[in-house]
Amino acid sequence: MSVVEDRVLTQDVFEELARSAIRAEEALRLEFVNGKLGVKAVPDGDHGRIIAWLTQICMQSDPSRWLFGEQGLRIESYRKGNARPDASLAPIDAFVGQGEWASPDDVLMVVEVTSYDEDTDRRDRVEKPRAYAETGIPVYLLIDRDSCEVKVHSGPDGVRYEQVVTVPYGKTVTLPDPVGIELATEPLKSWVR
Repeated sequence: MSVVEDRVLTQDVFEELARSAIRAEEALRLEFVNGKLGVKAVPDGDHGRIIAWLTQICMQSDPSRWLFGEQGLRIESYRKGNARPDASLAPIDAFVGQGEWASPDDVLMVVEVTSYDEDTDRRDRVEKPRAYAETGIPVYLLIDRDSCEVKVHSGPDGVRYEQVVTVPYGKTVTLPDPVGIELATEPLKSWVR
């Protein structure tokens, strides 16, 4: 993922760039987090399998909610950013009629699965937790394939998440309310390099 400092990039210009990237031959995902334009490649097969596994768990827990893959969200204070989480848990009709960059108001949890690239540390472990907490998203689930850990961030205070629980793959972790799921992480051991 390459990053460009934002000195003149506006929300409208970003959204046009994002639409152009979708039309590009090489699939890229654009984000605008903490005033920085980010570009990252499409996820690998294990990444997709992790999201499929988590989708099944969420559906079994409550069929009125869905784990939406890569729905664009307006994030950060005053919605001055755009992120495309790997997945967002929300009521099944939460994004109807909203377009590519939706309001995060109904989002219960966002999920990121680390990629094997040089920017994953800054992006998934530093910038996104802060941006999602500023937005008020109740739970941020980070599935970290580098450290083979799951981190559950909760209790956003408008600046950061007040609680962070870290467990190694193989342990069970609670995704707190409003998610309310006990997540047995043993299967994750099969989807790391």
